[in-house]
Amino acid sequence: MENDEIRLTENEGILLITSMINKAKNRYSENGVLYLLWGWLIFTCCMIQFISLHFFNYEKVYFAWYSTWILFIYQIYYLQKNKKSRKVRMYTGEIIGYVWLVFIITYALLVYILIYNKAPLAISPAILAIFGMPTFLSGIILKFKALKIGGICCWNLSFIAPFVNYDYQFLLIACAVVAAWIIPGHLLNQKFKKEIKYGRKAII
Repeated sequence: MENDEIRLTENEGILLITSMINKAKNRYSENGVLYLLWGWLIFTCCMIQFISLHFFNYEKVYFAWYSTWILFIYQIYYLQKNKKSRKVRMYTGEIIGYVWLVFIITYALLVYILIYNKAPLAISPAILAIFGMPTFLSGIILKFKALKIGGICCWNLSFIAPFVNYDYQFLLIACAVVAAWIIPGHLLNQKFKKEIKYGRKAII
């Protein structure tokens, strides 16, 4: 009888610990910071590109996109710093990281193929199409509706992109970034701050 009670207590303890870890993973796996940083940077680059092309007919503004390398280096530092400070291993974060890694590799290969085949006008629609994939999948992994909607918006804008002029395609990418990164990033950040706040209150 006593052994049964001990086993029951142990099982309850294991279930409780597992439940707490799973909640911690879901709660603190994403704070929206990287979505906001990348979102506002890409949005700014797209607007610079559009204004230069549409109003000044100036095409050589690709230097603006070099700023993405600076943010990429910062992202590596940011992720490494967070990885060291985390006590619980965040599997959701790792999965999302691999999802976006696949996107970056696919994006680079796709742009290379389109440029090699002299089809630059197809680059923006193609980017919007594949951009929806990691955004939608991140929404499923994090169980976050705003990211799912953002992914769907990217696919819809990809369908529209071939019918608009080249300069306006950058406006479509800017709209996609707002829907897929900036709005979800703000919502994730607000959710993260609330959960941290209430989590600390619960501990106190």
